[in-house]
Amino acid sequence: RAGVSVLPPPWSLQRLKAAVHYTVGCLCQEVEEDKDVQFSKQSIAAISEITFRQCGTAWVTSGYLGHAKRSTINTEDVKLLARRSSSLLKYITQKSDELASSNMEQKEKKKKKSSAAKGERTPGEKEAAVTENEDSNMS
Repeated sequence: RAGVSVLPPPWSLQRLKAAVHYTVGCLCQEVEEDKDVQFSKQSIAAISEITFRQCGTAWVTSGYLGHAKRSTINTEDVKLLARRSSSLLKYITQKSDELASSNMEQKEKKKKKSSAAKGERTPGEKEAAVTENEDSNMS
């Protein structure tokens, strides 16, 4: 891939930078509530900028995505970047697991709602119906 740039368009970098800033702001807000401290807007901006430069720019310029023949960063990619900081890696892994669990619960709820709307029985309801049928057949 010699001569081919893996840098995304400038608007994409701005969106990534905005996403990092938003996420840092959310994390700072959690810390504020948990530790009863306050972060100034300037502090949040500085943390965001440092984070973006440390992770984002290093990520893009490393050519990793080009090497992986992908254009999307996934959770495992972020964990790979954070591996040098055990506390950050632990936090990211924990949040990733929480999100995965939450997503699975949401999918299950949607599946149950969809089945109920179609008049289908869930696996537990099917087993109960079979047991009822067997019990009534024995009488």
